[in-house]
Amino acid sequence: MKWIKAGAAVLNQTPLDWDGNLARILGAIQQARTQQVSLLCMPELCISGYGCEDAFHSPGLQRTVGEILLEIVPQTRGIIASVGLPMMVGGGLFNTACMMADGQILGFAAKQNLAGEGIHYEQRWFKPWPEDARTEIELGGRVYPLGDYMFDCSGIRIGFEICEDAWTATRPGTDLSLHGVDIILNPSASHFAFGKHEVRRRLVLEGSRAFHVSYIYSNLLGNEAGRAIYDGDALIASAGRILASGPRFSYADFHIVTATLDVDVTRMQRARSGSFRPEVSADGSGLVRSEIEFPVVQPESPQPELANWETGKSVKEEEFSRAISLGLFDYLRKSHSQGFVVSLSGGADSSAVTTLIGLMVSFASQELGSENFLEKLGINGLDRQIHDPLAIVQQILTCVYQPTRNSSETTRNAALEVAEAWGARFLEFDVDEIVQNYISTVSQALGRDLSWEQDDIALQNIQARSRSPSVWLLANLQGALLVSTSNRSEAAVGYATMDGDTSGGLSPIAGIDKAFLRHWLCWIEKEGPEGIGAVPALAGVNSQLPTAELRPQDAHQTDEDDLMPYDLLDAIERAAIRDKLTPVEILRLFQARQSQYSTEQLSQWIERFFRLWCRNQWKRERYAPSFHLDDENLDPKTWCRFPILSGGFERELRALRESVVALSSEQDQS
Repeated sequence: MKWIKAGAAVLNQTPLDWDGNLARILGAIQQARTQQVSLLCMPELCISGYGCEDAFHSPGLQRTVGEILLEIVPQTRGIIASVGLPMMVGGGLFNTACMMADGQILGFAAKQNLAGEGIHYEQRWFKPWPEDARTEIELGGRVYPLGDYMFDCSGIRIGFEICEDAWTATRPGTDLSLHGVDIILNPSASHFAFGKHEVRRRLVLEGSRAFHVSYIYSNLLGNEAGRAIYDGDALIASAGRILASGPRFSYADFHIVTATLDVDVTRMQRARSGSFRPEVSADGSGLVRSEIEFPVVQPESPQPELANWETGKSVKEEEFSRAISLGLFDYLRKSHSQGFVVSLSGGADSSAVTTLIGLMVSFASQELGSENFLEKLGINGLDRQIHDPLAIVQQILTCVYQPTRNSSETTRNAALEVAEAWGARFLEFDVDEIVQNYISTVSQALGRDLSWEQDDIALQNIQARSRSPSVWLLANLQGALLVSTSNRSEAAVGYATMDGDTSGGLSPIAGIDKAFLRHWLCWIEKEGPEGIGAVPALAGVNSQLPTAELRPQDAHQTDEDDLMPYDLLDAIERAAIRDKLTPVEILRLFQARQSQYSTEQLSQWIERFFRLWCRNQWKRERYAPSFHLDDENLDPKTWCRFPILSGGFERELRALRESVVALSSEQDQS
């Protein structure tokens, strides 16, 4: 039997961080060598970083990529390794994987299918490589093959599916299988989304089974460029069986997953299936050969596939906790901020953000150890001898409660309990006098008193805006990152005050809806993530109805009275924005679902959603960067583009009203 020890490397890279990216690549190669790995797959575009955006078109970037590659190549003596990088060929830029063996470049395989849906925009920078097309490039004074190539290393054939290649109906793996490939490498930059791990797992399993190969999948890790979070998935499968799966959401710079592959087993399966065309490779066309020898290794038992939490009933809650926490960790250190500041109102959104920062400290301390965690953050003046997570949180997180005369003791107590539960520093800035000064100034200028009957929205907004300057001042004084607390449901309808509660340099929960956030907070209160446990102090938050608390207390203001039930708002948003349904189609959809609400009430809420959506696109354009948690984000810069000025769906809403009138008439006649 021909046993090969293979590895999938997961790297936490940063766009244009040449020295850091190089160090992590070389660290992974060295670790693979110490683990006696013969074949190592590293992620897509890991030299430059995946999220370089329009910097990909810089000639300087192309030169630097080549220089870095030539520094990597000598470090591959005694090992076969692939590394991802952009390459300019004949006036076109291509996403490629360089295959190296024993200190030499063998050649470059190019990506054939580019990702262009959701947050992906690869066609802006790259061109797809044509199937069966091959050329040569010059690098460092030598010429190498580039294109639709396979690589033969001492009789073992290796091919590539680069990320999106595996997600298409016409996967290159089909052709690779017919060419007798033994191993397929998939270097990827596949962002996290709920449930995506299971989809990747099926792609890898099915690829290994259908193509009669061993399949190695390696992904990026962490918050690479600001918005997308990579979970660091690493999978190795052979003949329809997962041999190894790495930990996700790690706080390490890199890690490697290994497995031993039996090439003879997959070859026999291919022989039985008859899926091989020997004439294709008779002249060596499309095949690059190397005489490097694979060392003799002993088979090892398959590694565990999943962590305990990934097999539980609360996988989405765990994924959310771990993805956002990792995203916050990387955003903090890569932005060189000196901590976090949160305007903690005692409501669900700000409490969720505070909780996620607390979870970040707990998760990272558990994995790295408190001293290594604090060193990696790079915050000046931290006491690195502190080991208690609550004491660490106190060093890096400041929460500020900013009441007005309309704030309640209930929210103050809830805010204080949440801050104390995580160990955060808690400050209180009473901004009521500032608010009243603004109101008085404008009233005198206008020559009239402002009233709730006439000036409701303006009087609410000035309270939210008055909280912003002092908390920004605090963040600036500390060199800290002010975190905005707006959620996706609010973003959809503009239920937020610009330069008020939207203030901040990062909006980590703007990609998640309010209904899920409330559910998640209840889960944290009563159960919590594996290894952390429940946080009973959230009971004070969870017992409240969501409220902006900006009107006088006797108005009993709630968000859902101002808008509509949050679960319905989220359902309308998905139907309107994700599924592109018209108002009438949405009404019919909800009627078919036998909604608990009347037709008239549904139509009013649907119309309210569309009007608020169109009116508030300018707000979404100004939100701080947010994290992507699924493929339905409302971020106008990376997923959901919509005109700032539009016709406002007037014709469609008129059709909605006419439909309701017609339906009411039919019901009266019956």
